[in-house]
Parts: sequence; C-alpha cells; structure tokens
Amino acid sequence: MHWSTWYRTVGHTSLAPVRWAAAWARITFFGSVMVVRALSPRSYGPQTRYNLARHMYVDTAPILGWFTVLIALFTVIITRIVVVTAASYGLSQYALEMVIRVLVVELIPLTAALFVALRTTIPSGAALVEMRRIGHFRTLRRQRLDPIAVEVLPRMMAGIFACITLAALSCVVAGILAYLAVYGFTMAGTQAYSHMAGRVFDPLFTFIFSLKTLLFAIAVSVIPMASGLNNIEDDGSRESAALQGLVRMFGVLLVMEALSLVGNYI
Repeated sequence: MHWSTWYRTVGHTSLAPVRWAAAWARITFFGSVMVVRALSPRSYGPQTRYNLARHMYVDTAPILGWFTVLIALFTVIITRIVVVTAASYGLSQYALEMVIRVLVVELIPLTAALFVALRTTIPSGAALVEMRRIGHFRTLRRQRLDPIAVEVLPRMMAGIFACITLAALSCVVAGILAYLAVYGFTMAGTQAYSHMAGRVFDPLFTFIFSLKTLLFAIAVSVIPMASGLNNIEDDGSRESAALQGLVRMFGVLLVMEALSLVGNYI
C-alpha cells in the first residue's frame, strides 16, 4: 500500500469517533429544535396544517388495518404457545400475566415503532435528501415559507402520531384477544383478568410503559428526519440517508428497551 493511501486510511479511521460524536450532536440538536417547534403554535401555518393532516392520514390509515390484523394473529399464536407451555409445567395461573407483560408491554410498542420507521419515517427522511438535492427547499424559501415547518415538521409529527396510534390500538386488540384465548367468549374471567391487569399496570409500570412508547415514537420520527435533512455522511444519496437513519434509530431503540427493562424488572 502506498504511504499516502495508508495515511488517508489511518486519518479517516482516527477521525471516526469525532465524526460519530458530531453526527449524534447534530441529531440531538435537531431533535431538540424540532420538539420545541412542535410545541409552538407559531409553527403551524396554513401550509403546515395542510401537510400535517395529509401526512397523518397517508402515514397511518393505509397500514392501520392490516398491522392490527398481523398483531391479532401474532397475539393468538403467542398466547396459545404460552398457555400450553405454562399448563405443562403447572403454571397456568401465570400464563396470562406473562402474555400481557411480554407481548403487550414489551413487544408491541417496539414492533409498532419499527413498522412505522420502515414504512413511513425512513422513506420520509430519504425524501428530504431528494427535496434538498432538486432545490425544493430553496423554492420554498423564495416563496417566504420555512422548509422545516412546511416539509419536515409535518412528517415528524405524522410519524409520532402513527407510532402511538398503532401501538395503542394493537395493545387494546392484543389484550382482548389474550382474554378470549384463555377464557373464551364468557364474562366469567373478567374479575380475575381485571385484577391481573391492575397488578401488572401499577403506577410506575404504567408511567415507564407510556414514556417508552412516546420516546420510541419520537426516536423513529426524529432520527430519520435528521439523517435526511443533515445528510450527515458523504455520499448524499437517498439510500445512504435511509441506511444511516435505520442504523442509528435501531441502536437508540435497543438502548431505550434495555433501560425500560431495567426500570420495570430490576
């Protein structure tokens, strides 16, 4: 290897931690700014409100039905496996609680977040790269419109809305189907089921569950948008922005899930 090639390789490797830290600093700053702007009524002009309503419908309605069906099938299968396995070990009284803790509390919010990311927010972040490349942001500025408010904020808020909506609806469906899988179409188990649900969802557990779902929604919405808008890496393509957003977002979700497990069970 020529010495100049070796020097460039070593230099690029030595700068990798700095580039990594700078990328996360930009994402953190962007996320903070977007959260503040999302909470400001001044950010929602006529064009922003129109784009927000359009994205909330387009990003949620087409996937809501069949995602709920998939979760329903998954719930029935998992519940049946857990109930049969618990009965074989004489632990039937713990089967339903295990299903609620593992499926409803842990798996569904994470699944909804990943589903929304792959279906909605990562493609939206990649689309921002294309908008900037073709000069759409400059066109909006010439029209005295803020590109962040008109194009970025609606996509981010729609992603948060889609993630929370899918998680909430799927948790309700999974809870009902878990009851039916264990007790059948009868009201005889409602008291025991209510007692079990109240024992699982104590105030601290409910707070951690709600906070985790909200943070999942923010993470899968902000990180792909930041990767697309800042175009942090070198090549600037849609595929690069999508891959960057996916890798960073997946790492954040894993850290959040690990922290929630620590808070719930340790």
